[in-house]
Amino acid sequence: MLVPLSVADLMSTTVRTVTPTATVREAAAQFREANVGSLVVVDDGPVGIITEADIVRLVAEGAALDDTTVGDVMTTELVTVGPEATLAHAAELLTTHDIRRLPVVDDDGLVGILTSSDLATYLPHLSERERERGERERASPEMDDADWEFEHEGEDVLSVGDVFRFRKTVSLEDVRAFAQASGDTNRLHLDSEFATNTRFGGPIVHGILTTGLISAALARLPGLTIYLAQDLRFLGPIRAGQRVTAVCEVTEALGGGKYEVATAVYNEAGERVIDGEAVVLMDELPAGETSAVTTAE
Repeated sequence: MLVPLSVADLMSTTVRTVTPTATVREAAAQFREANVGSLVVVDDGPVGIITEADIVRLVAEGAALDDTTVGDVMTTELVTVGPEATLAHAAELLTTHDIRRLPVVDDDGLVGILTSSDLATYLPHLSERERERGERERASPEMDDADWEFEHEGEDVLSVGDVFRFRKTVSLEDVRAFAQASGDTNRLHLDSEFATNTRFGGPIVHGILTTGLISAALARLPGLTIYLAQDLRFLGPIRAGQRVTAVCEVTEALGGGKYEVATAVYNEAGERVIDGEAVVLMDELPAGETSAVTTAE
């Protein structure tokens, strides 16, 4: 039975930290180096937390990264848990406070960190909570990310020749989240040591996760986009941390609101790594709606 496991059984004892006096740029460098989603802020013990999303928000707002300190922007209402607490109690804390990370502390201070992804492996009801939370966030304009870029070459009415581009950085967190959501835990994507000994020389992003950027571009066509078909050819790998671009060009009007679209994905170096063709049906939006998706400003 898994429920009696304690936080100590599951937590990561490697915790990346930063001081309140560090600059936001220094914190950003730590995020890039460690490839983590958060840093615990310590000053004679944990006093706050700063996340990768905080950094992205500050960059989007044009903050002075060298003049702004971590202490200026960190979340100070820190929720912690003890190493002897049960996983069920940890899950309750995550749910109650609507957070994803719990620093683990004992009498000696910070000893680890526990995330909702860690817990989801052991507590099925938490997995369901994360799924529902994801659905709420995807439906909310707050899910717009400053990292996303969208470009459209064409008119407001969909026509042959229109080109749509969607660009984002595919992070290691994206890869792990996709593995959890899909069940595709192939070690080629998640295990660095294993993947290093393959023909790729290191872990690569799931191919289907990468093609999701094509869907993101198509979803921004004017109207309500309904996918009918997609042919794909995988030409090369993508590694976590790369900025990836999906390009969709409307090549033929098939009648009845259907269109054929040439689809491609390019890696950070501009090399085509996925090629294909799609067929979509453009339907009318519900009454009173102006867009099928939310787009970052």
